[in-house]
Amino acid sequence: MALAPAPAMWTADEIAQLCYEHYHVRLPKQGKPEPNREWTLLAAVVKIQFTADQACGISDKAIQVTKEVVSMGTGTKCIGQSKMRKSGDILNDSHAEVIARRGFLRYLLHQLQLAATLEKDSIFIPGTHKGLWKLRPALSFVFFSSHTPCGDASIIPMLEFEEQPCCPVTISSSAGASGDLEALEDKGDCDDTDSPVAKKMRLETPSYLVMNGTAHCDKQERHPVTPEVSNWNLTVQGLATVKTTMPRDITVLDIHRTGAKCVPGEARDPGKPGAAYHQVGLLRVKPGRGDRTCSMSCSDKMARWNVLGCQGALLMHFLEEPIYLSALVIGKCPYSQEAMQRALTGRCQNVSALPKGFRVQELTTQQSDLLFEQSRCAVQANRLDGPGRLVPCGAAISWSAVPEHPLDVTANGFPQGTTKKGIGSLQARSRISKVELFRSFLKLLSSIAEDMQPDSLRGQKLDTYQEYKEAASTYQEAWSTLRKQAFGFWIKNPPDYHQFK
Repeated sequence: MALAPAPAMWTADEIAQLCYEHYHVRLPKQGKPEPNREWTLLAAVVKIQFTADQACGISDKAIQVTKEVVSMGTGTKCIGQSKMRKSGDILNDSHAEVIARRGFLRYLLHQLQLAATLEKDSIFIPGTHKGLWKLRPALSFVFFSSHTPCGDASIIPMLEFEEQPCCPVTISSSAGASGDLEALEDKGDCDDTDSPVAKKMRLETPSYLVMNGTAHCDKQERHPVTPEVSNWNLTVQGLATVKTTMPRDITVLDIHRTGAKCVPGEARDPGKPGAAYHQVGLLRVKPGRGDRTCSMSCSDKMARWNVLGCQGALLMHFLEEPIYLSALVIGKCPYSQEAMQRALTGRCQNVSALPKGFRVQELTTQQSDLLFEQSRCAVQANRLDGPGRLVPCGAAISWSAVPEHPLDVTANGFPQGTTKKGIGSLQARSRISKVELFRSFLKLLSSIAEDMQPDSLRGQKLDTYQEYKEAASTYQEAWSTLRKQAFGFWIKNPPDYHQFK
């Protein structure tokens, strides 16, 4: 089992500084924001490794670790539902956190390949069952993001001296008297904590009550959910709690908002002025420009990783236990420890009866005081009144600690520069697309003798991406449990989007 972080091992500023330096040194100019006109978000996975003596627990000295970026991603965009492809060759979600996690999958696949070919420098060692591997005991992984994840974690208190980095809230007649906010959906591709500054609004008492059940893009199904497990009642733990912990001379006027929209079937945002604008604890989808997306918010995805692991279903075939993040570091930005806990762990804290090896990870969250210099806030602060408006960068960059082609620069879900005529060719596939990661998985499987393959794959006649995912039975059982107990309205892509080979 990976070791959990301790204060003496590293600081949030050290993690942030390491990631910022890596961004400048290892990532190319291609795909980065245009100076003084564009901004982006940054995320990374950092490997924390202990010395041999400290891993064995026999050193009485201050704990020393080595820190290495093994995956990095930038990006702010995601594609609409109408642009999704059944061939698995497009990136549906290019938010930085998702890009970094998909790059991490490339890294894990490479490390499993090293282990399977008996290389000594792999992060994996043999598990107790044939064909399964586990992390070396001296390793853990820290996730870094330059900004709070879009969705629930970005709904945080705004103090009286802060401005609202959010689109102005005007419920027009097109939005409807009921407060339907779909008319505002095309205001940005990233969470609205990075949108234009809006007016401050008065504080109103919010009402928070969450009910869960399952949603699909094309149709909606409902699973009965146990109320005491799924309901995340935030009447006490929401903004009222935060307000009472603030100094007496500081007032919570409003909340920072997210552009992510409530999933179909969930409760809806009240849309009222001030702190009652959002309802917290809900599953949300990322906004698109007129075309609704099927991409869950980064808050929701990271909460899922915190129960199912970051490795996904395919890699679970080769692993004795999931690969969990030990900590999360957020760069300098609007931040609330309460909101982070609520969004990433609180909603799943009562999930029970998970398969062996799965758990609700106790994720440590910290914030750095270091600002990402190509974040919206930093670019805005340094920008002179030049022509044009500040916009999010349209490209996404993926970097993985792999020997071959570590870089991958995409736009609109395809390698940057792809033409309409080129779509569908091998050259038009991102290295972190579903189909390419599946190809790497099959390459790994083919390099292992059949008698040394894991039980879940040995002798199986599997063909499609979907079939291999479904064959990871313990992972699927854990995911089913999580959906039924906490995330019942999670948007699930139709099966025909996973039938590629």
